[in-house]
Amino acid sequence: MTARLDTTTQSPQLFRKFGEISMALKKSSLEHPLQALVEIRASQINGCTFCLDMHVKQATLQGEKPLRLHHVAGWRESTLFSPRERAALAWTEALTTLSPQGVSDELYRQVRGEFSEQEITELTYAVMVINGWNRLNVAFRTPPGVLDQAYGLDKAGLAV
Repeated sequence: MTARLDTTTQSPQLFRKFGEISMALKKSSLEHPLQALVEIRASQINGCTFCLDMHVKQATLQGEKPLRLHHVAGWRESTLFSPRERAALAWTEALTTLSPQGVSDELYRQVRGEFSEQEITELTYAVMVINGWNRLNVAFRTPPGVLDQAYGLDKAGLAV
């Protein structure tokens, strides 16, 4: 895959601001393993190999179990995820693939049963942000792994 252009040099201020939102989410009340699941699932749905590669490597470095990472795509059938994680994954899917009917009351009740109002807001921002990154990297064909060394992701031991 050949990158179409480098957004960091074409629009550095916007790239920096979007990065600031991402960093603020890392300081939110949502636990990091949950955020990783959200990032991975949205990236799978959106076909963003750059983000999928990055977030699997980050999750690995943070101690996530490999089998759970393999099960994210089939989380509904897997027994490896808690009710809280399942609610977050369902919310991620609903917001990533918005239906004409929007988000159902049933799903909102499920999410509300696992998350506080603040956490639901932060979870929604997490889904919004990863979808934005996905769209940016899919549009401009950012090759997976190009920032591994810069972000320390080469330490995950997942290079080809």
